[in-house]
Amino acid sequence: MQAALRSFVTALAVHDAFVAVTGRAEVFALKWPNDVLLNGGKVAGILLEGLPGGALAIGIGINLVHAPSASEVEARALRPVSLLSETGAEVSPEDYLTQLAAAFARYEASFMTFGFAPIREAWLARAARLGDVITARTGQSETTGTFVDVDGSGNLVLQTARSRVAIPAADVFF
Repeated sequence: MQAALRSFVTALAVHDAFVAVTGRAEVFALKWPNDVLLNGGKVAGILLEGLPGGALAIGIGINLVHAPSASEVEARALRPVSLLSETGAEVSPEDYLTQLAAAFARYEASFMTFGFAPIREAWLARAARLGDVITARTGQSETTGTFVDVDGSGNLVLQTARSRVAIPAADVFF
């Protein structure tokens, strides 16, 4: 479980690196659990993969200059955007990585020292669509409800017509 929470650590670092290179916080938001949005479009995604021996690989796809076309993504997926097309900011991969490394080091140190609680709070402060009705789709079902929280285990918490539901893994659609 600790490994899965690195998605939140990484998302915060990616978000803060974008803010550092553009000077604009208001245009970025985080989509549970592992996407970074810019003006409502997907500018970055994070993928975690467990490796032999307990190691964790963290992959980050960032659209600095170009983004895939809308025809290359699932019909209900958010539109892909690039940092350049949405903000006009031309940032080299090296400059972005410098900011990302510094932000990741800060959040990782916080996570290792204080646990998930401050990471969760920081993530929720940057969350996209908190308080809105969203749909979480797993391989077996879809759950639609109001996005009310991320719990202490990193689960998406939706308030449905029947009850509160904690969802550990899903694709989220707005």
